[in-house]
Amino acid sequence: MKLSRFGEKFAGESGIVALMDDLGTALNENPDMIFMGGGNPGRVPGMEAVFGEKLEALLADPQQRHSLFGIYQSPQGDREFRREIARFLQQQFGWQLGEQNIAISNGSQAAFFLLFNMLAGEMPDGSKHSIHLPLAPEYIGYADTGLCEGFFSATRPAIELLDDRQFKYHVDFSQLQVGAEAAALCVSRPTNPTGNVLTDEEIAHLDSIARAQGIPLIIDGAYGQPFPEIVFTEARPHWNENTILALSLSKLGLPGVRTGILVAREELVSAFTNANTIASLACGTLGPLLTRSLFANGEIRRLAQQHVTPFYRERSQQAVGFCREHFGDLPWRVHKPEGAIFLWLWFEGLPISSQELYQRLKQRGVLVVPGHNFFVGLEDDWRHRQECLRVSYAMDSTTVEAGIAIIAEEVRRAYDGD
Repeated sequence: MKLSRFGEKFAGESGIVALMDDLGTALNENPDMIFMGGGNPGRVPGMEAVFGEKLEALLADPQQRHSLFGIYQSPQGDREFRREIARFLQQQFGWQLGEQNIAISNGSQAAFFLLFNMLAGEMPDGSKHSIHLPLAPEYIGYADTGLCEGFFSATRPAIELLDDRQFKYHVDFSQLQVGAEAAALCVSRPTNPTGNVLTDEEIAHLDSIARAQGIPLIIDGAYGQPFPEIVFTEARPHWNENTILALSLSKLGLPGVRTGILVAREELVSAFTNANTIASLACGTLGPLLTRSLFANGEIRRLAQQHVTPFYRERSQQAVGFCREHFGDLPWRVHKPEGAIFLWLWFEGLPISSQELYQRLKQRGVLVVPGHNFFVGLEDDWRHRQECLRVSYAMDSTTVEAGIAIIAEEVRRAYDGD
């Protein structure tokens, strides 16, 4: 079979393909595997109860059931859903926007594929523009979305060493250089994979840089604000007409409905909608119909703060405690867990690569994600890239502890030269 350049790139192997293959195998084919790799959210009982009630009500109403199964929605998304999201954001934060500033996608991964390639890549004048990541490591799912080589560039972080074996990445503004080739700045907040929440000051500084360059600041809020609120530190949501805010229903407990949400200025939303029509024809209806009333009455944020935030905060604290117990005197650190559903582990001076450690752990029945995959846009040989692992703590505490214990055993073997 002969493939085009597009086919060779997107049908080949990549970090996100391997991650989702492991996820599917672990969750559907090998339930005994300790799955600490992908971003599948945990089961939050309070949220499951709410969504169960909403689904039953939808199915009991013939008209809504027909809307769910039998009607194409607009490629921009259900109008009433977009209207309620806009009202919610106006009321919660005073943002000046309307339904014309909201676009819905079939999951945020699909949205980023279109968005990135609309802004960057080969330009009409023959030049090439790139997406700049001001702080790497960043989300593994970005890495292979670009249609050409050199699609991403990135800046190394500054590393602040903290007490209790913790550390924190910061945007290193002294090294951040945004050239004319940059089409946009992009950050996730909280950061996937590290759980880092960029400070309000860092976001304001990035916003000012983007404005000065005449390019948008993209904030991936899949784990953050204003929902699902998996944030354990003080932070203010950010949006203005130069910001593209990407949100998702997945981490509320609805990864299967594939609903992404873009908040942006009208011009960009219109362009995105045209591209989405070509790629997807229409948006799915289940996510919008399940949650429309929760946005209308503002319940979405209260539910997130009441159920989602404390669920993951407790799991995070437990997981760090397991690390302290099992890693002991190994040369390890953990990124300060400020949000998301992962621990980012750093084994300084690790004698083997993160990929080899991943393979050893997989043989032991534990799936993690090797750290080097997340340094998107960094082309140097920084050893730190090979010393890190992303570990999910979304499962039950017994499973998480068992996985961390095996990680400790394999890391100790590596340092001992086995």
